[in-house]
Amino acid sequence: MLLDFDKLGAWKWLLVGTTVLVCLFLLLPIVFIAALSFGSSRWLIFPPPSWTTRWYGELFSDSRWLTSALTSLQIASVVTVLSVVIGFLAALGLNRGSFAGKELLRALFLTPMILPVVVLAVALYAFFLQIGLAGTTPGFIIAHLLIALPFSIISIGSALDGFDKSIEDAAILCGASPWEARLRVTVPAISHGLFGAAVFSFLASWDEVVLAIFMASPTLQTLPVKIWSTLRQDLTPVIAAASTLLILFTIVLMVIAALVRKGRKS
Repeated sequence: MLLDFDKLGAWKWLLVGTTVLVCLFLLLPIVFIAALSFGSSRWLIFPPPSWTTRWYGELFSDSRWLTSALTSLQIASVVTVLSVVIGFLAALGLNRGSFAGKELLRALFLTPMILPVVVLAVALYAFFLQIGLAGTTPGFIIAHLLIALPFSIISIGSALDGFDKSIEDAAILCGASPWEARLRVTVPAISHGLFGAAVFSFLASWDEVVLAIFMASPTLQTLPVKIWSTLRQDLTPVIAAASTLLILFTIVLMVIAALVRKGRKS
């Protein structure tokens, strides 16, 4: 059977065109949000009648928005550190260990990735109400850690799969203790996996809104919760400004991660 390369070329262009349309469909709302943040109208109107940076000024002059952003940054930073440390230990055990129930334990660690977030949020909220962690910073950290940890375990586990354990064994033979060999040999060798785990853990906490809504209190709100609550009360372009900065910060982190990965490969 002979292939018609002209027809294959037509299908190729059809595939490229479909991909471009899908990307535009996904990205245009983000572009519209950014445009609305520079609109002069007090309401979210597109196209804007004229352009201004007034809403960014109001955003940075409002202590409530700055407090929410700082809260998000603090929680995400703590979650990142805990997720990388716990994820490294868990990935090490799952990668190197040989014990009964290992696959069951792996599935348990990864359950938050497949469990609907709203189900997890309701369950955590009910549990935290019983133990007094609802509306507290530790409650926020634990909730966000649950959804960040699977990303950390997957990233670090993949890096460990590509690491030659004989190098670590050689360090032990040269006199290093097992944990000294892991910290001084294994950790630097899988630094790309640790960095990826840190980025994804940070973003998982920074952008999370469903869990944060259940964990929030009148005095403790992350930036996504502040955007959500303000959106329900007022359609001010300040929301668009905050959303644009949130998206921009996420994009910057992803670009940095891509550059680090590219630099390591080269």
